[in-house]
Amino acid sequence: MSEDRRAELEGRLGTVRDRIATACAEAGRAPGEVTLTVVTKFFPASDVRLLAALGVTDVGENRHQEAEAKAAECADLGLRWHFVGSLQSNKAAAVAAYADVVESVDRAKLLPGLSRGAHQRGRVLDCLVQVNLDPDEGAGSARGGAAPREVGALAERLAATEGLRLRGVMAVAPPGADPRPAFERLAESAEVVRRVDPAATWVSAGMSGDLEVAVRTGATHVRIGSAVLGPRPPLG
Repeated sequence: MSEDRRAELEGRLGTVRDRIATACAEAGRAPGEVTLTVVTKFFPASDVRLLAALGVTDVGENRHQEAEAKAAECADLGLRWHFVGSLQSNKAAAVAAYADVVESVDRAKLLPGLSRGAHQRGRVLDCLVQVNLDPDEGAGSARGGAAPREVGALAERLAATEGLRLRGVMAVAPPGADPRPAFERLAESAEVVRRVDPAATWVSAGMSGDLEVAVRTGATHVRIGSAVLGPRPPLG
């Protein structure tokens, strides 16, 4: 493992942790209220090992094939693996076989496969309802997400599905716009989900460019990629 790479990750990780701590202080929250999930898509398992050595406990991936291989290679690290990408229903059971958290549950069609995979694994799978925050929610989004008006019904279906545990909500702010109104809408969806299960308190929001706004509007989890890992490595 490269000592230079470890030093780079340590510096970037320290900066992100400081940003979270500052945002929490400004919001009157304790830093321990916000979990940092480092999204390692396109980066090698060697980086995951370095991050684990630096105290990272939660790792996110958004492509099934890469996530499955990386989780297997790093199984000895005791990490919590978050699947944060768009999920195909025919891959749901396979994702549930290694993920500890699936953050991108945006339709009921995914629930049977996730339940089957959780049952085969012999453990309960934590799930978040992904909410579409695009202003024109009827237009759909490449990022996925249930329309806010559908969140309550989906949360009820998820909570009633064997092997799955409703944990809260996740969303991505629309690009090119002030994220605050979007995250405020997410807070409203989070309240809807808490009415289904008061223990479903997770709010996964905020990435490298908008984590401070997310923390100030109630995020309990932030998903950070480039701010920790740097520019995406060349593919191929």
